Amino acid sequence: MTPNPTLRVAVQIERLCRPSVWEEWRFRIVDVLADDGSFGRAPRCLRDDGRQALFLHPGFEVSLHADEGEGYHLNLTSGAPVWFVMWRIADDDPSSAWPERVTLSYNEAGRLLDAQERVDNVPLPADVQAWLQAYADEHYRPEPKQRRRPASFRAPGQR
Repeated sequence: MTPNPTLRVAVQIERLCRPSVWEEWRFRIVDVLADDGSFGRAPRCLRDDGRQALFLHPGFEVSLHADEGEGYHLNLTSGAPVWFVMWRIADDDPSSAWPERVTLSYNEAGRLLDAQERVDNVPLPADVQAWLQAYADEHYRPEPKQRRRPASFRAPGQR
């Protein structure tokens, strides 16, 4: 059995302090970067001026799976392919957030959103897009569309 193609990535999260009168903190996924191991393993603060902070969270693996082919296809054909990043805010410390999962599957991101998780996206670089397209081309075949007969043309027992 061949292993699934995998990329190692790191996620950058920005934190703003009091961005409005209604919010204490606001978080935003800034970027997903290729991680060659030089970022280390532990999350770290890249800069913090008291109002705006940028954090790097390395060590995520994005593996491609043949059964997610439709989700990759949907992402690629959306017009603007993206990384999907699921992230969380700490219950006991609302000034702390971290990414939990990174995926390229539109369907997986939809399942996470259905589960009430926070999922943001950032644009997919051209080299990763080409890598994903090659995988999707090899492992995904859309089902042919079939015309459905209107119920009025079916026998009563088949409606």
